[in-house]
Amino acid sequence: MNTKYCRVLLKISGEFLMGDHDFGLDVETINRIAGEVAEVHNAGCKICIVMGGGNVFRGALAASYGMHRVVADNIGMLATVMNSVAFQNSLEKFGVQTRVMSAIAMPTICEPYIRRKALRHLEKGRLVICAAGSGNPYFTTDTAAALRALETDCEVFMKATKVAGIYTADPTRDKDAQFIEKMSYKEAIDLDIRIMDHTAITLAKENNMPVVIFSIRENGNFKKVLTGGGCCSVIS
Repeated sequence: MNTKYCRVLLKISGEFLMGDHDFGLDVETINRIAGEVAEVHNAGCKICIVMGGGNVFRGALAASYGMHRVVADNIGMLATVMNSVAFQNSLEKFGVQTRVMSAIAMPTICEPYIRRKALRHLEKGRLVICAAGSGNPYFTTDTAAALRALETDCEVFMKATKVAGIYTADPTRDKDAQFIEKMSYKEAIDLDIRIMDHTAITLAKENNMPVVIFSIRENGNFKKVLTGGGCCSVIS
């Protein structure tokens, strides 16, 4: 399988792991996504994953209800560890050697995130899941994903979402929303594109890293986008 990129950072939204439920983890959904990731990994593509935690806890929402933002974000980061361990379990069922590396130390569950060790795992053909965001409050998992992408020498930051890419409006609410295939970093920031926070886009811009946004709802779309097909939006 010929892919456009040999080393990718894949950000998976925690909310997508709910499947059709209102919260928590849907094992069928996790297994399907893990199978698609395993197929790409086994074809030789090196993959680093950052998991969101919105299916378990949303720090920003809790903060809006009066919880201290630092406390809320810390709980949110712990939620990403839960998702990461669950996704690791599914990946290993497909025979993929996987390491979960957390920015918050919890050695009885996973490894601490150390850049050089993460690079070594990738060199040995292991898939790395980066958990607990950046380990700092006030930073989203999108920003953590952009950071990990740069630290692990990834060629692209791929964000898997519920929609096909960037639209002029929310396509789930506005049937007239138009799809945008390509956009510059400056346009994404100036137009206040809400599909990713500005800090993540700015970090990608400053380091000239392309950002690919695609839907993971469609079966096999991760592979399609990586091989030059599939529907996606690119910020570059």
